[in-house]
Amino acid sequence: MTFTADDRVAVTDLISMHGHLCDSGELDRLDELLTPDVIYDISDVGQEPLRGVAACVAAGRALGEHNPVGHHVTNVVLSEITDDRVQVRSKGIAVNADGTTASVTYEDTVLRTSAGWRISHRKLRVHRAPLGGRV
Repeated sequence: MTFTADDRVAVTDLISMHGHLCDSGELDRLDELLTPDVIYDISDVGQEPLRGVAACVAAGRALGEHNPVGHHVTNVVLSEITDDRVQVRSKGIAVNADGTTASVTYEDTVLRTSAGWRISHRKLRVHRAPLGGRV
Protein backbone atom coordinates (compact mmCIF):
# COMPACT_ATOMS: atom_id res chain seq x y z
CA MET A 1 0.00 0.00 0.00
CA THR A 2 1.44 3.39 -0.98
CA PHE A 3 1.96 6.13 1.62
CA THR A 4 -0.44 8.94 0.66
CA ALA A 5 -1.28 12.49 1.69
CA ASP A 6 -4.16 11.00 3.72
CA ASP A 7 -1.62 8.79 5.53
CA ARG A 8 0.48 11.86 6.31
CA VAL A 9 -2.56 13.55 7.88
CA ALA A 10 -3.47 10.38 9.80
CA VAL A 11 0.05 10.02 11.24
CA THR A 12 0.20 13.69 12.23
CA ASP A 13 -3.23 13.45 13.87
CA LEU A 14 -2.09 10.31 15.71
CA ILE A 15 0.88 12.18 17.19
CA SER A 16 -1.36 15.11 18.18
CA MET A 17 -4.04 12.91 19.79
CA HIS A 18 -1.64 11.70 22.52
CA GLY A 19 -1.92 14.98 24.42
CA HIS A 20 -5.69 15.14 24.05
CA LEU A 21 -6.21 11.69 25.51
CA CYS A 22 -3.70 12.16 28.34
CA ASP A 23 -4.91 15.61 29.31
CA SER A 24 -8.55 14.49 29.42
CA GLY A 25 -7.66 11.42 31.50
CA GLU A 26 -8.75 9.01 28.75
CA LEU A 27 -5.81 6.70 29.31
CA ASP A 28 -7.93 3.64 28.53
CA ARG A 29 -7.98 4.86 24.92
CA LEU A 30 -4.18 4.74 24.48
CA ASP A 31 -4.66 1.57 22.43
CA GLU A 32 -5.99 3.92 19.73
CA LEU A 33 -2.46 5.40 19.53
CA LEU A 34 -0.07 2.60 20.47
CA THR A 35 0.60 -0.91 19.23
CA PRO A 36 -0.12 -3.60 21.84
CA ASP A 37 3.62 -4.29 22.17
CA VAL A 38 4.73 -0.64 22.18
CA ILE A 39 8.02 0.30 23.78
CA TYR A 40 7.75 3.74 25.41
CA ASP A 41 11.32 4.66 26.31
CA ILE A 42 11.43 7.10 29.22
CA SER A 43 14.96 6.24 30.26
CA ASP A 44 15.96 9.90 29.79
CA VAL A 45 13.94 10.68 32.94
CA GLY A 46 15.52 7.81 34.87
CA GLN A 47 12.76 5.24 34.37
CA GLU A 48 12.83 1.86 32.68
CA PRO A 49 11.13 1.73 29.28
CA LEU A 50 7.45 0.90 29.45
CA ARG A 51 6.43 -2.19 27.49
CA GLY A 52 2.88 -2.54 26.27
CA VAL A 53 -0.20 -0.36 26.41
CA ALA A 54 -1.20 -1.57 29.89
CA ALA A 55 2.17 -0.45 31.29
CA CYS A 56 1.71 3.00 29.71
CA VAL A 57 -1.78 3.32 31.19
CA ALA A 58 -0.57 2.18 34.62
CA ALA A 59 2.34 4.64 34.57
CA GLY A 60 0.01 7.53 33.72
CA ARG A 61 -2.39 6.57 36.51
CA ALA A 62 0.49 6.16 38.98
CA LEU A 63 1.65 9.72 38.27
CA GLY A 64 -1.81 10.93 39.22
CA GLU A 65 -1.80 14.63 40.07
CA HIS A 66 1.87 14.87 39.06
CA ASN A 67 0.90 14.49 35.39
CA PRO A 68 1.14 17.66 33.32
CA VAL A 69 -2.14 19.51 32.89
CA GLY A 70 -1.21 20.09 29.25
CA HIS A 71 0.75 18.09 26.70
CA HIS A 72 1.31 20.19 23.58
CA VAL A 73 2.96 18.82 20.46
CA THR A 74 4.47 20.85 17.67
CA ASN A 75 7.07 20.67 14.87
CA VAL A 76 5.94 17.25 13.64
CA VAL A 77 8.35 15.97 10.97
CA LEU A 78 7.88 12.70 9.10
CA SER A 79 10.92 10.99 7.56
CA GLU A 80 12.15 7.59 6.41
CA ILE A 81 8.71 6.96 4.98
CA THR A 82 7.86 3.56 3.56
CA ASP A 83 4.43 2.21 2.73
CA ASP A 84 3.84 0.85 6.25
CA ARG A 85 6.43 2.54 8.50
CA VAL A 86 7.30 6.16 9.28
CA GLN A 87 9.88 7.77 11.56
CA VAL A 88 8.44 10.85 13.26
CA ARG A 89 10.13 13.57 15.33
CA SER A 90 8.09 16.13 17.21
CA LYS A 91 8.52 18.63 20.00
CA GLY A 92 6.52 18.36 23.19
CA ILE A 93 5.79 21.05 25.73
CA ALA A 94 4.43 20.01 29.10
CA VAL A 95 2.61 22.52 31.28
CA ASN A 96 2.41 21.52 34.93
CA ALA A 97 -0.24 22.47 37.48
CA ASP A 98 2.23 24.79 39.25
CA GLY A 99 2.89 26.71 36.02
CA THR A 100 6.30 25.22 35.31
CA THR A 101 7.01 23.83 31.87
CA ALA A 102 9.26 21.27 30.25
CA SER A 103 10.38 20.69 26.68
CA VAL A 104 10.99 17.30 25.08
CA THR A 105 11.54 15.71 21.72
CA TYR A 106 9.57 12.59 20.82
CA GLU A 107 11.22 10.15 18.42
CA ASP A 108 8.57 7.75 17.17
CA THR A 109 8.32 4.75 14.94
CA VAL A 110 4.80 4.59 13.54
CA LEU A 111 3.43 1.50 11.81
CA ARG A 112 0.42 0.89 9.61
CA THR A 113 -1.65 -1.81 11.33
CA SER A 114 -5.01 -3.39 10.60
CA ALA A 115 -6.46 -0.87 13.08
CA GLY A 116 -4.72 2.10 11.40
CA TRP A 117 -1.47 3.92 12.15
CA ARG A 118 -0.04 3.24 15.62
CA ILE A 119 3.11 4.21 17.53
CA SER A 120 5.24 1.09 18.06
CA HIS A 121 8.23 2.80 19.68
CA ARG A 122 8.55 6.21 21.35
CA LYS A 123 11.76 7.66 22.77
CA LEU A 124 11.40 10.70 25.01
CA ARG A 125 14.35 13.09 25.07
CA VAL A 126 14.23 15.87 27.66
CA HIS A 127 15.74 19.25 26.83
CA ARG A 128 17.86 20.40 29.73
CA ALA A 129 20.19 22.96 28.13
CA PRO A 130 19.95 25.53 25.32
CA LEU A 131 21.28 24.51 21.91
CA GLY A 132 21.24 20.88 22.94
CA GLY A 133 24.02 21.56 25.43
CA ARG A 134 26.39 22.62 22.63
CA VAL A 135 26.97 26.09 24.01
